[in-house]
Amino acid sequence: MSSDPPNLMSPDPTLRAGCPAGDRSVAAAGASGDLQALAKRHLWMHFTRMGAYEDHEVPVIERGEGCYVYDTHGKRYLDGLSALYCVNVGHGRAELGEAAAEQAKKLGFYTNWSYAHPPSIELAARIAALAPGDLNRVFFVSGGSEAVESAWKLAKAYHAACGEPRRHKIVSRYLAYHGTSMGALTATGLPPLREPFEPLTPGGRHVVNTNSYRWTEERDPLWAAEAIEEAILFEGPHTVAAVILEPVQNGGGCLVPQEGYFQRVREICDRHGVLLISDEVICAWGRLGHWFGCERFGCRPDIVTTAKGMTSAYAPMGAVIASDRVAEPFLHARAIFNHGFTFGGHPMACAVAMANIDVMEREHINEHVLAHEGEFRDMLEGLRDLPIVGDVRGAGYFHAIELVKDRDTKQTFDAHESEELLRGFLSGALFERGLICRTDDRGDPVIQLSPPLIADREQFEEIEAILRPVLSEAWERVVKR
Repeated sequence: MSSDPPNLMSPDPTLRAGCPAGDRSVAAAGASGDLQALAKRHLWMHFTRMGAYEDHEVPVIERGEGCYVYDTHGKRYLDGLSALYCVNVGHGRAELGEAAAEQAKKLGFYTNWSYAHPPSIELAARIAALAPGDLNRVFFVSGGSEAVESAWKLAKAYHAACGEPRRHKIVSRYLAYHGTSMGALTATGLPPLREPFEPLTPGGRHVVNTNSYRWTEERDPLWAAEAIEEAILFEGPHTVAAVILEPVQNGGGCLVPQEGYFQRVREICDRHGVLLISDEVICAWGRLGHWFGCERFGCRPDIVTTAKGMTSAYAPMGAVIASDRVAEPFLHARAIFNHGFTFGGHPMACAVAMANIDVMEREHINEHVLAHEGEFRDMLEGLRDLPIVGDVRGAGYFHAIELVKDRDTKQTFDAHESEELLRGFLSGALFERGLICRTDDRGDPVIQLSPPLIADREQFEEIEAILRPVLSEAWERVVKR
């Protein structure tokens, strides 16, 4: 165990030296090399209840190798979430860092604002060759929220260029997570993330998602697709710019589409002149066994947003990939898509992305996922004998287990019970036993698993060996309440 954080109220030589108050903890903690003290004093972690670490250690991950990461105590964890659905080729790939270093020697940075450089040109061409259909134009950004923000702006700009400037609205689904910048947050269908920052960018409309586990048996399997048309008609087609959907929806727990869902949505969008955006910040780059998740379900989008696995997260990078039709109005005379980010298409990030694609091709990562996803799914399906497991769903290396109080009635947990179950027990118990995954109750309570794409039977068995006893103990806690 690391030492306790120093008492910052005790006498400190930096006080006598006239050190500013904001620097005293750095000097004291830095002298002892205490990462815990520095983290608690200065690091503001994302989506984190910082108060949770007042009396507990901050988990500090120090290194990674393959499917595993290690903390500062040397303890090993199976990274069952690929860090955050993004370290697709696994940890410790020196060749990705070496690609960045080699590029830095040539050109550390230059902007893509009115200029180009070889790495961005070559990567754009390579992505276009991998993308389905006529998705041939690549607009680089720094991450997923930027990609979604850019795609919505592009949809608005496209319609304006085509003489329909009133088309500005976007349709997405309940519980869908599309990012946290203000435009992307409008598309996000999670009230707890939206409400603290309202008013948001106007124009968002949300419809039902594809969680058929919660549907009645007699419901039309394409009900969720039809709801998109109803929303477009209600808003007025002349005001709707785009529909944005993930191939497998993250929020709510890996919600897969019904057969024919995306084909029906494509028909609806075509009928009403609305662009279809496939949000593949998670689902691209092999997560579903294909370069792009839309290929898995025969979806034909006008625009794809992507990030995360594009570089296996070894460098921050994302992209908007547009069809020739969408790009065409901006390619002539004085036309312009008046939008950009400083670091979009950063040459070092481009070099990492190229090296990442090299690894995926050389090691047949997509084929590996398709060959082994059945074993992964079978392992999770095998947990259905536990009474707390209500549903298992997902695709590729992107799955979730929904937890229930009563499997026969599908009764879920109330907010207090979910808090106690997920944050009070499951998160800590799984981590303590060496498994990093995600416990989430933004919809009904789920456990999400999204391991590196190099995982196989050994890792699946390890996941099961941890999940089974922890879920069994969770159920005992439910029964005793």
